[in-house]
Amino acid sequence: MIVFRYLIGEVFKSQLAVFLILITIIMSQRFVKILADASDGDIPGQLVLTILSLKLPQLAVVIIPLSAFLGVLIAYGRIYADSEMTVLHATGISEWYVTRLTLLLSLVVALGAGFVTLYLSPWSIEREYQILEQAEADSGLTSLVPGRFQQTSNEKAVVFVHEISRDGGQLERVFLAQTPAEAGGQTSIVYAESGNVKEDASGAQMLELNSGRRYAGETSSPAYEVVEFGKYQIQIREQQVEQKRRKLSSLPTTELRKQTGPEAAAEWHWRIAIPLSIPILMLIAVPLSKVNPRQGKFGRLLPALALYLLYYMLLIGCRSAIEDGTIPQQLGMWWIHALGLIFGIIMLVKHRTLGQKFKALITGRASHV
Repeated sequence: MIVFRYLIGEVFKSQLAVFLILITIIMSQRFVKILADASDGDIPGQLVLTILSLKLPQLAVVIIPLSAFLGVLIAYGRIYADSEMTVLHATGISEWYVTRLTLLLSLVVALGAGFVTLYLSPWSIEREYQILEQAEADSGLTSLVPGRFQQTSNEKAVVFVHEISRDGGQLERVFLAQTPAEAGGQTSIVYAESGNVKEDASGAQMLELNSGRRYAGETSSPAYEVVEFGKYQIQIREQQVEQKRRKLSSLPTTELRKQTGPEAAAEWHWRIAIPLSIPILMLIAVPLSKVNPRQGKFGRLLPALALYLLYYMLLIGCRSAIEDGTIPQQLGMWWIHALGLIFGIIMLVKHRTLGQKFKALITGRASHV
């Protein structure tokens, strides 16, 4: 039990460390992009952390298999490099015991990955769609940034607001430039002391300005008219924003299974490919982690990474092939998993008695022929 806890703990700590490092790097890149969108006024600033947190399950889908694979390589590589595995073998701990223990842990990781890919990730994608649509629907007010020229949702005017109250409901010192609605129309400039945004039942939004002055005229003529007003309204959004077309990745798994067609089949195979790949990758990682003390614990890291990339690229390529109808839906990605499993078993048994007997059998037949 002590050896069991020690090996499980070493592998789990390595997997967790790799996962945290990779997720931090990728999330930092996404954070910069989302922050840039917020500074450009594309999304409200208060939604930055919400959108970033919803990205976490989507990124975890990609990172979990890699962290599981690298975790085994790093943990067992260090144990081999420090000759601890030699001591464990001398005390009766066989390589097959280590493999069984690793497979047991891989099933737990695969269950967690399955929950993420089948339920959490589709939910987070759908939730992100809803939040962005709501932000777009409220763009008349929530996307206004003080001190910046911004185009209204219907692209008929440009607004500049000096200040916005803390509750976001009151605009101070508003500048508005309206372009002509038709050829030969008048261009108008409006400046008001205050204003606010109102929305009617249809979803249309009106910018209501108070205590201001409007200058209107043709750009080709120096003549213009000046009108002082107490209240002035301009429509900044025509109607409620329609719901965007969803990707299949946002569909709940139960709804996805009801869909027909190659794209739905490809999405289904991709979702189950992530948890299925974890036991196979961890099985392959066990023999690959076997290094000599002179090689160091990272002695086989590069070829192992190349193997992982090959497996991952095959899955991506197969997904595209299923979407195009090149690969039958029934075949899906099963053949990739089968190849990975066979490769892992060969790597595992080639130095064992069974593998040696099989090799001798093949060699003997070959020499006989």
